[in-house]
Amino acid sequence: MNATTMTTFNYDHVGLSVADLDAQRRFYAEAFGLEEHSYAEIPQPRTRIAFLRAATGLQIELVERAGSAPHRVTDALKGAGLQTYFHWALAVADLEDAIATATAAGAERVSAPANAQRPGIRFAYIRDPEGNLIELVQAEAGPTSGTASSG
Repeated sequence: MNATTMTTFNYDHVGLSVADLDAQRRFYAEAFGLEEHSYAEIPQPRTRIAFLRAATGLQIELVERAGSAPHRVTDALKGAGLQTYFHWALAVADLEDAIATATAAGAERVSAPANAQRPGIRFAYIRDPEGNLIELVQAEAGPTSGTASSG
C-alpha cells in the first residue's frame, strides 16, 4: 500500500467490561470528567452499554453483561506477561492532581509517580474501583532520566 492509498486511522474509544455500570459511570465522571453521551440495553444477553466522553474527544465504552467474569491485573509488569489488553493510559496536565482526584473518586494508587523510559515523561498507575489498571502520563517541560519500566 503506498502513501496515496493508505487508510488513515484515528482513535475512537476504549471498551471496558464492568461488573457495575452505574458505579463505574460515576467513577469515570468524578475522576476524569467524562460525561455520558449514549446508552443502550441489549435484552439477550442482559447487557447495558454507556459511552462516556471528555471535551477532548476521549471516549470509553462501559459494558455491563450479566454473568461476566472478573479479570484483575495487579500491576503493569504482571499485566505485560499476559497477551491481552492490561491497561489504558490517559495524558494529564498535572500527575499529582490527577492521582488525587482519581483516588478521591474511588481509585486505588498502584505506583508512585516516576520517570518513564521515554524522555520527558512521568507516569503513575492507579486502579479503578473494579481493579482495572489506568496509567496516568504527564509530559514534563525538561529532560528526565528515564528510570522506570513503563510510560
